[in-house]
Amino acid sequence: MIPVLPGDSSAAFLREGYRFGEHRFDRLGSDSFHTRIALRPVTFLRGPRAAGFFYEGGRFTRAAALPPGVQHLLQDTGSVQRLEGREHAHRKAMFLGMMMPTAMADVRRIYRDEWANAVEGWRGYEIEFRRELPELLTRTVCRWAGVPLEGDEIEARSGELAAMFEYAGSFGPPNWAARVRRLRAEAWARRVIREVREGDHAPAPGSPLLDIATHRGLDGEELSLQDAATELLNLLRPTVAVARFLVFAALALHHRPQWAERFAAGDESDLEGFVLEVRRHAPFFPAVAGTAAHDLDWEGERLDQGSWVMLDLWATNHDPSVWDDPDEFRPERFRGREPGPNELVPQGAGFVEGGHRCPGEDLTTELIRETVRLLARDTRYVVPPQDLRVRMNRFPAVPNSGLRLRVA
Repeated sequence: MIPVLPGDSSAAFLREGYRFGEHRFDRLGSDSFHTRIALRPVTFLRGPRAAGFFYEGGRFTRAAALPPGVQHLLQDTGSVQRLEGREHAHRKAMFLGMMMPTAMADVRRIYRDEWANAVEGWRGYEIEFRRELPELLTRTVCRWAGVPLEGDEIEARSGELAAMFEYAGSFGPPNWAARVRRLRAEAWARRVIREVREGDHAPAPGSPLLDIATHRGLDGEELSLQDAATELLNLLRPTVAVARFLVFAALALHHRPQWAERFAAGDESDLEGFVLEVRRHAPFFPAVAGTAAHDLDWEGERLDQGSWVMLDLWATNHDPSVWDDPDEFRPERFRGREPGPNELVPQGAGFVEGGHRCPGEDLTTELIRETVRLLARDTRYVVPPQDLRVRMNRFPAVPNSGLRLRVA
């Protein structure tokens, strides 16, 4: 039997944040439990088996799984995340085609160039790393994707893209303001797509912008202008959201200078493990939600069609049955070990080709890897005294100070 927590857990969830599920899984000795959030019945799950159950086999749908304010900022109608079956696979193949090794090499080259330009502006100043990254990443992804970006647009576009994930976990006026900024970004993205289709802008052959503007669905028709704009934002927004991982990569280097010294000396034998540990530890979103597409059986108990279920990503990434000393940051744990598709799940579980796992994982790891190199080898900076505590009940979480750096 799945344990049932009496009453409503909304206050506890907001108070404990990312560790809400973890605390209860451990206390109950179970990898699942029933409770209520905002008075709505919900089942929390953790662990590799739960991740496979949630992400594989078309068991769950995104319909009615998220509050409208979160859904509008992160997915929106017409998005690949909202599709299922053959339509989803066909649309997702477009994104996977953008993530080839040659494309990742282009991203790395462009990012290094934009980093060098940014550092010139940072020299002699104390910057808040968290605040500087969205513009840096916006410049990078737009150059790579072939999206035209005028100088006076950069601040507005980077702010709009950042707001979509910065305030997705907020309610009331902050969330409303972010949704207004999302609407502005959608209007800009529609204009960009229209200019490509009408011949006013000619992106390079094979560029992501051209792929999106000319993509045809299973019916042979081009995406609607709105859907194409949504998918363009689905490429740009998650790339800018990688800023969260980059802040925690820099924080890990600061707290563990022995790793910075090794990477600076050219020893990259554990660099991949370092990147994986950053992704395992960095608190992005605590859980992913879905509704049962049909009646399901989980551990001998029935989940009716429409049941609300949350896969706890944080708790799965810290599941003691998978990770020894799960709260310890140990890149060496990955020596000779490739984590299974349902074990390390900061960007979803299962297999990227056939399910809803994020197609941009390679892009994410490329940017984290290159940032670690740039911070350890190429950028002289100090971390002044500041409040580096991370509030685990803020969604998404970030060091209180935003991580200030004084660049030499």
